[in-house]
Amino acid sequence: MADVEETLKRIESHKGVIGTIVTNAEGIPLRTTLDNSTTSQYARLLRNFTTMARSTVRDVDPQNDLTFLRIRSKKHEIMVAPEDNCMLIVIQNPRE
Repeated sequence: MADVEETLKRIESHKGVIGTIVTNAEGIPLRTTLDNSTTSQYARLLRNFTTMARSTVRDVDPQNDLTFLRIRSKKHEIMVAPEDNCMLIVIQNPRE
C-alpha cells in the first residue's frame, strides 16, 4: 500500500494535475484529492464511459482489452487507467 501512496503522490506533484481519484470495480471512490460532488460525478461518468470504450475495443478484437483512456477537452485532460478491481483517474490542465 505504501507503494501506491508513493506513486499517487508522485502523480499529484506533476505540474498541471488538478486531482486524482481511485475507485473500486463498482466505481465507488476509495481515495480522492477532489471535493465529494466533483469526485462522484467524475467516478460515475467515467466508469460508464470506460465500460463502453472497453466494450468497443473488445467488439473490434475479442482478444484485446482497454488498458488506458485519454480524453482531452478545451479545459481538461482526463486520463483513466482501468484495472479489474480498481480504476485510476487523473484530471489535469493541459495548458500547464
